Amino acid sequence: MSAEILDTGTDHLLASFEDSVLTLTLNRPEARNAMSREMCNALAEQLALAESNNEVRCVVLTGAGKGFCAGGDVKGMAAPSADGKKPTIDQSINRQRINQRATSGRLYKMPKPTVAVLPGAAAGAGLGLALACDLRIMSSKAILTTAFARIGFSGDYGGTLFLSNLVGTAKARELYFLSERISAEEALGMGLTNWVVEPEELLAKTREITDRLANGPTIAYQYMKENFARAIASGDVDDCLDLEATHHVHLAQTEDHKNAAKAFMEKREPIFHGR
Repeated sequence: MSAEILDTGTDHLLASFEDSVLTLTLNRPEARNAMSREMCNALAEQLALAESNNEVRCVVLTGAGKGFCAGGDVKGMAAPSADGKKPTIDQSINRQRINQRATSGRLYKMPKPTVAVLPGAAAGAGLGLALACDLRIMSSKAILTTAFARIGFSGDYGGTLFLSNLVGTAKARELYFLSERISAEEALGMGLTNWVVEPEELLAKTREITDRLANGPTIAYQYMKENFARAIASGDVDDCLDLEATHHVHLAQTEDHKNAAKAFMEKREPIFHGR
């Protein structure tokens, strides 16, 4: 089955759909895939569609060329809006909030697995997008950096939350304050990535992981993600236990669980249909 190419409305974001996996490619290789306004708007739209589309069972976010995403387009930030008017500070804050929630926020909260595939550097907001995903696969040539301190910014796209959750607040502050470059092997040791492979193996490793996710128990994944998000958000053990109990009992009634239990008894691999 060949991939279906989807129209995103801009060359700055490519989209393809194959075997229940939606692949979104940030496509400005000449600018290290820096986030243009067109790219951000298209990414927000595609993620919203993916979240409500039951045929999409896994989402991959990657970058064209040798990079993942260099973060915000610094040159584009200085450009006027389409109508030539400079937005007020309040309008700019509102627009930024809406876009962050629609991109990194949606990647994090979407009730299906999301995977960031990094052929190269992820910096600033690009790092935020990568960390918003459930899993990360890095090329051995890729690097990570918060980068914000180098240009006098404090950070955006959820990086402070996502990084703190993964490495702890003290290490996260170090990485933000000093903006050092983190190699793929260092990222693996810190728990910032799940896998590191050679560049020529990146596509095969991505396919291996996404095939498993796309054919996995989609309803269970949905509730796993909610369990994790609520556990991090509340930090209350009773709230976490109660939510897990509710989801566990509910999942026991699904066809997927019943078929998987039967497959386990029959010593064969289960087939999940999302029901």
